[in-house]
Amino acid sequence: MRSLRALCLLLLFFPGAAAAVPAPCAAGNWFNLSPENIPRQESAVAGLDGRIYVIGGLEGRSNATENYDIASDTWSAGPDFPVDTDHGWAVSLDGRVYVGGGSGNRVFTTAPGAAGWSEVASSRYVHGGTPAAGAIEGRIYVAGGTGGGMAGNEAEVYDPAGNTWATVAPMACARNHTAGGVIGGKLYVAGGRPGSQDCVEEYDPQANAWTRRASMPTGRSGVAGAVVGNCFYVFGGEGNASDVHGIFHQVEAYDPAADAWTPLPPMRTGRHGIVAAVIGRAVYLPGGATREGIGVTGTNEVYVIDEPADPTARPPVAPPRRRGRPGGPLPPR
Repeated sequence: MRSLRALCLLLLFFPGAAAAVPAPCAAGNWFNLSPENIPRQESAVAGLDGRIYVIGGLEGRSNATENYDIASDTWSAGPDFPVDTDHGWAVSLDGRVYVGGGSGNRVFTTAPGAAGWSEVASSRYVHGGTPAAGAIEGRIYVAGGTGGGMAGNEAEVYDPAGNTWATVAPMACARNHTAGGVIGGKLYVAGGRPGSQDCVEEYDPQANAWTRRASMPTGRSGVAGAVVGNCFYVFGGEGNASDVHGIFHQVEAYDPAADAWTPLPPMRTGRHGIVAAVIGRAVYLPGGATREGIGVTGTNEVYVIDEPADPTARPPVAPPRRRGRPGGPLPPR
């Protein structure tokens, strides 16, 4: 009661103090999209120029590349990936998509309209088992994973300008099947294996150092991570003893400014083995699996997050132009 009275008095005499309290991360709305032509899980996924690139994966053709066109809600085949791969990483940067990890440490890149893939310098570590990856100031950071004798906490950075890799400080939590996202020039990594980890770490490239942050409320692995605004959203996962199929349906969002998590309404289709791609304020989640370890699906859904409530803000960004599908709300127009 005293703390509540103190807060009320603070807001009464200093109304501007309310603005200093970070708003919790906003929930989104789910929409069904055209399913994958090749259902698979543990693919590498990236978004670029209105398309979602899906590369490799399990239980489908493991060198297949499919591109989802947001405007037309259609899938098309892209150039085959040069090697079979699954559990890899993908990052879009400066008009190109980079893909590595998974089956080995070879790294390839392509661009919209390109007829194939070009090989660049190999990473120092394999980074299989679905590591975390993100782009910061023109460079690609990859952390965690398995393969080649990795402990699972290794991290490194790729500089496309010099086509070189350099080792950076290792994470405190060794893990794979994890999720990552970039906010404010820092890489955030959440969850993973072994076990169902709740460990959250922040990497600062300027200091070349990792810092433990508030633990994720629901420890899990096989998750997808996405950044919208200044919030890091984590979706799904596996290893849930309370679910008949072993799946986590949770959506939880982390705000670095408050070092706090916001539990949000669950996924429409709970899945693991998923990777997210973000375009605008829309998080695309193609494929994955609906049973622990198995249950591959071609389900393709998008999670559209509203603009923050602000009377001075511009009108909200429109979600993908879709009529919606039975069982879900119609996208706003």
